[in-house]
Amino acid sequence: MRDRIEGRVWTLGKDVDTDQIISGKYLTIIDPNELKKHVFEIALPEFARAARAGDIVVADENLGCGSSREHAPQALRALGIGAVVADSFARIFYRNCINLGIPAIEVRGARALFEAGDTARIEMARGTVTNLRTGAHLAFPPLPTHLLELLEVGGLVEKTRTELARGRRPG
Repeated sequence: MRDRIEGRVWTLGKDVDTDQIISGKYLTIIDPNELKKHVFEIALPEFARAARAGDIVVADENLGCGSSREHAPQALRALGIGAVVADSFARIFYRNCINLGIPAIEVRGARALFEAGDTARIEMARGTVTNLRTGAHLAFPPLPTHLLELLEVGGLVEKTRTELARGRRPG
């Protein structure tokens, strides 16, 4: 994970549930490369085809509500999404993102800062999200060290593998 993340913005409204991120009918798919073809199939039909590695999803309140399925952030990770930014997150979705190595940035007013297609810059250590088109920015409390460490190594599974390889007990 980099301290500075920049990417093209995709915008969403409020209360985007995990079924809108990846429909329940695809939950039998275990191949991430197949799963990613169906991300935001209804809400943003062009997303799975047009999204590029490093793109940033910016949403209003309560991103990832609904079921706690891990498929939603898994599909975003398979697409190479650089970060998700929202005014607020459903807590389980937030932790699933972090645990899978996707930076999840909660900052009030984020959705109002961007239009689809803008470029966002996130500075993790500084705690800022900036719209590079307008120059407008917002501050957020930087993530705690233990979460930054999870993001740095690519998520919880990778952190555990690394610690086990070093002969250390995970924790």
